[in-house]
This record gives sequence, C-alpha cells and structure tokens, in this order.
Amino acid sequence: MAAPLDPETTPEEYRQRALLLADLGRYDEAAGEIAAGLSVAPEEASLLATLARIHLAAEQPAEALVAAERATAVAPAEITALVVRAMALADSRKFGEAARVAGDILRQWPADAYAQRTGAALLSESRNGQEALNAAWNAVRVAPAEAEAHLVLAVVAARLRLFDLAQRAYAQALDLDPAIGDAQRDMGIVRFERRRWARALEELADEATLPVAPDAEGEYPSPFPRAYPAPDRPDEPEPVTAHWTEVPAVSRPSGPVLDVSGSSAEQVRRFALYGANATQVAAVLAGLMTLASDGISRMWAGLIGLLIFVGIIVALNRNVPEPLAVALTRLRAHDRRLAAAAYVGFVAPLLLFVYALAGGIVALVSAMVLAAVAELLILTRR
Repeated sequence: MAAPLDPETTPEEYRQRALLLADLGRYDEAAGEIAAGLSVAPEEASLLATLARIHLAAEQPAEALVAAERATAVAPAEITALVVRAMALADSRKFGEAARVAGDILRQWPADAYAQRTGAALLSESRNGQEALNAAWNAVRVAPAEAEAHLVLAVVAARLRLFDLAQRAYAQALDLDPAIGDAQRDMGIVRFERRRWARALEELADEATLPVAPDAEGEYPSPFPRAYPAPDRPDEPEPVTAHWTEVPAVSRPSGPVLDVSGSSAEQVRRFALYGANATQVAAVLAGLMTLASDGISRMWAGLIGLLIFVGIIVALNRNVPEPLAVALTRLRAHDRRLAAAAYVGFVAPLLLFVYALAGGIVALVSAMVLAAVAELLILTRR
C-alpha cells in the first residue's frame, strides 16, 4: 500500500523513510513509500534505483529490472542506477547484458573505489575469468583500506577455485572490518551489496567444504582464515595458485594483475586427458561394432566423436579462468608438450567423425593413435 501523499514531503524524505522500513525487512511498505515519492517526482532516478534495490532484496528480480531500466533511462550515467540494473539482469539470468553493464561501470569509473569493486563483483557473477579477477585486484589497488574491496576479491577468486587467494583476501577483509563476518545476515538495502557478496562467498565456502558452521561458543569462524598479503604487507608469501605480475596489454587495467596461467594449464591438462581417454574407448568400441554392422559402427563413432570434441571445448571454456585462446597461446610459449597434447587431443575425436563419413579402418586407427600420443605427452610431461 502506498503511503499517504504529503505535498510538503520531498522525494528524498520518501526515500529515507523507505530505507528505514527496508532495514526492518518491511519491503512492501518500503516500496509503498517509494511509490508515493514517484507520484510526486516520477522521473527521480534515486527513487527508481532505490525501488530496484528493494525488489532485489525482496528477491523480485523482474520487478527490480523494470525499476532499474527506468532509472537508467532517466540517468544513463548514474552509477547507482547502472549497478542495480546489472544486479537485476544477473538475477534474471541475462548474463550477457549484465556483463556488458558491469564492464561499462569498470571503464567509466576506473579510479572510483565503489565502481571498481562493485563492477568486478558483478562481472564475476555474469562472466567470471581473468577480466573479472583483474578488476577485483584493481579495486583492492584503488582502495586497499576498504574491507569490501578485499571481500570482492575473495568472491571472485573463490568462483575461479583460487581458494588460497580467496582465503587471504577474506582474512584481510575481516582484519579491516570484523562485521564482514556477519554481513550475510544483514537486513535492508543500505549495505545490500556487502550482503550480496558475503552470501555468495558463504555459498562458495559450502561448495568447497570450508568451515562455516558456528563453533561451541556460537561464533562463526572465517571460511578463509589464512593471512592475506595486502598491498601494505608485500613481505608475506604469495599464493600458490597465482602470482602477481605485470600485464602490459592495453585492454587490461594498468598495474599489477593476477596471472592464472597455472590454473589454466591444469584445466587444459585435465580435460585433454579426459578427451584422449574417451576417444580411445570410443574407437575400440567402434571397431568391435564393425563385427555386427559397419553402418552402425560408423554412425555411433561419428556421434560420439562429435560429442567428445564439443564436450572438451565447452568444458575448457567454462573451467579455464581466462579466454581459451589466450591460455593456449601461453602454453605454446611456455609448455609446448602440453600445448601439443591439447591440439592432438582436439583432433583425435574429429577422426571418429571422419570415419563416420568416409569409413575405412585408417581413420579409426588414426584416432586411437592420436589419442594415445596425447595421453603419452601429458603423462610424460614434467
């Protein structure tokens, strides 16, 4: 129900009353206050952005997106409107649009601490990878004393399975602001972003089977309890799974970023080995099927070969924490054996498809040989 109209009440007063109601969890009444304010000032961007946040807090992404779209239409360069729009798009599973908006936020405000940490977190929600990790580190570099910057870095790193880095970042966030540990249980929308990132981290900690249950005294221990090498503590050891480096690419933020080449190499090795093993098994079964029917053998081999190839590519794109082409280029320069294994592993299942089209034992045997070569290159890699 909308609040009764008072001609002397300003839009900002309606917004402040809505914030107070939202802090009590009374989101419907808070939305009513905003509706009353909009009846006085229908084009007030701050009211529309606050309404979008209220709907997000109430887990109503469709309504939030409508309000956020109106806010950005009124104030297309207003950061708060863009932030809630990206959140609403992500919650509505429109990840491509959400990533684009998050990227716009990062590019428009490269030196703004709030924009950098929020844009990094939103980008990782929609399209996680090296770009999101770079942005999260840039947020820490811009504001090393702000706990939420380290919290965002922990979330982005955990989504990339870089748990050593996530542990350190979360510990530093707690050092700067112990209230971060209880942020996921906050109410209202004043610290809505902090609650969102803290809840995301809690879910990731559950997936990683890290401790999040209360101890005997009722306290919630940090899911990431290790020390973090903050920018003002460079003498502490670096994470095992990633290291700081300089990346001069123009498209990346200036200054130190994270090189995740070790994680990329491990994912390429793992899925190349899976693909080679699957190709070996499929080729042997296809050969046995020729005893019953050459046509069935070829049809089955073609289907399985195509599925293996597509499955490898999809799995690599989802799990490698940077663009696959970038990872393969780096491997060609620094780990040629693994790069060769990957490319040979990509070709092997395609030979099953060639066998399905042309027949002949040569293509089938070639698929088995290439798969064996890929396995040998991986297993003998130092």
